[in-house]
Amino acid sequence: MTLRLDLLRHGETELGGGLRGSLDDALTDTGWAQMRAAVVGQGPWDRLVSSPLQRCARFAEALGAQLGVPVQLDKDLRELHFGAWEGQSAAALMDTDADALGLFWADPYAFTPPQGERVEDFSTRVLAAIARLHAAYAGERLLLISHGGVMRLLLAQARGLPREQLLNVEVGHASLFSLNVDADVIREAN
Repeated sequence: MTLRLDLLRHGETELGGGLRGSLDDALTDTGWAQMRAAVVGQGPWDRLVSSPLQRCARFAEALGAQLGVPVQLDKDLRELHFGAWEGQSAAALMDTDADALGLFWADPYAFTPPQGERVEDFSTRVLAAIARLHAAYAGERLLLISHGGVMRLLLAQARGLPREQLLNVEVGHASLFSLNVDADVIREAN
């Protein structure tokens, strides 16, 4: 049985762009508005699942209360932990760590940011979370509220992209995508 999984990235955050990772930034008013606009006319959803970081979880809780659907927080849907790079922009890293940043952009699976989480480990935890959701809720439609990295990973899987192209997947703030998840296949929904 298929799980319909709609993916929503969080909106703009208070501390701005860059590699936010495990930093627990709040949404700005603009970020809230972006996310509200993204879900207008969408759904209906049987439940909402969210990263526990507040830039995702606060919106999930508010939307769940508004729609009267259950909300589940899953720590395995957190963003990639960027280690020493957390909170830094790509521009700043180009000044201080350009070679390493280039290696990461060329193949994020082959290079891990200093003190960061390996993308292979990130992939394993995110895909395990999706497998658990499929096992528990196949036949339902869920809204998953998460991060750019989580969404890039799932969209790259659905599109059959080589691992080196993971960071080429575009996922703007409050982007909404739909996937169909079967026991061992993730594909984009029409």
